[in-house]
Amino acid sequence: MTNPIGPLTAADEGFHHQVAETFATVATTDPSWTEKVCAMAAARDGSLQLGFGLGKYTNRNVMDGYAGLSRGVEQLTVRASRRLSPEPHTTTVGPIRYEVVEPLKVVRFVLEANEAQPIAFDWTFEAVVPAVCEDRTHNRRAYRTTADLVRYHQTGVASGWVEVDGERTEITPDTWVSTRDHSWGTRYDVGAPAADLEPAGMPASMSFRMIWAPILMERGDGSRYALFLHYQITGGPGFAQKRVMGGVEHPDGRVEEWADLVPDLSYDPVNRRLRGGKLHATMADGSARPLQLEVVSATGFHLGAGLYFGLDGRHHGEWRGDLHVEGERIADCSTPEQARRLHQIRDTVVRVTDPVGGGVGWGNCQPIVTGADPALGLTAESSFM
Repeated sequence: MTNPIGPLTAADEGFHHQVAETFATVATTDPSWTEKVCAMAAARDGSLQLGFGLGKYTNRNVMDGYAGLSRGVEQLTVRASRRLSPEPHTTTVGPIRYEVVEPLKVVRFVLEANEAQPIAFDWTFEAVVPAVCEDRTHNRRAYRTTADLVRYHQTGVASGWVEVDGERTEITPDTWVSTRDHSWGTRYDVGAPAADLEPAGMPASMSFRMIWAPILMERGDGSRYALFLHYQITGGPGFAQKRVMGGVEHPDGRVEEWADLVPDLSYDPVNRRLRGGKLHATMADGSARPLQLEVVSATGFHLGAGLYFGLDGRHHGEWRGDLHVEGERIADCSTPEQARRLHQIRDTVVRVTDPVGGGVGWGNCQPIVTGADPALGLTAESSFM
């Protein structure tokens, strides 16, 4: 009988094992098990934004990633996929590379020059506040757990360079912000939807609103802190559910949590891009903390080009062979056709004003709003994910 132990890797030399297995394997056979990093860096003036993602799908023997640039309504994206074995701990896929320089403080995101698109970059993220774990994502549909996921996020600054069409732009920490997250577990939206499972999805009568937004804040005296804004609001006939997460994150590790977030935001009725507005935050002690949210420019990296919710029939974690590199350049992502092709969720560059905390900041807001909402001027016919 073959020894049912995974192959040894360099990580097995360390004293970090938590299950009776090697680090080459995971504790479930679910093909949607994923470990993923996702990051963005943006100029505060909204002129440029970089996007980066890397995913490891152990039970699919796949590692894939994306790297790209948003400049106004234009977006350039490079995607790559490779066979995971025999290098499961090498965080490189073709021209895309992720490097931990100093754990939980400094990481590096690289896109080498490539044949898919005329873009390359090398940016280093440096944390301003410690990483913060979010609430566990645990979703169940009928009798099956569809997601069991742990995630942390972190906010900081960026340094390095980006080159597009042969023109290089320097990235400096006084003019750029950067955010990142790292997650692992059984994940939704991996692989092609299974044809033999009960159909999933939200009924047309339901609506869903969400933002996920880490923001770097600065006061006039130069001191810094971060805000993390996350809510999910689901509603329909006879049903309403709201989930709020986040708060004020300090450099010393303290987190002052929100008790509630009430959005007063507006959206473009055609492509559903966030236009900005207000967030009425309530602290745990009941005090009000009003926030003004401004969309800095049309710049915003569409994560659909990184295969979130799929793109043109392709999905996260799909087997593409030993190595596959591709990409595209879209001149205008804001048209109704491209907006639906790329989906709503994007790394929107925003500016936030916090009068109570005394800070003004810049960061990343990922919004989704589906269904009809007459108060927002949104119709059911214009809805898409």
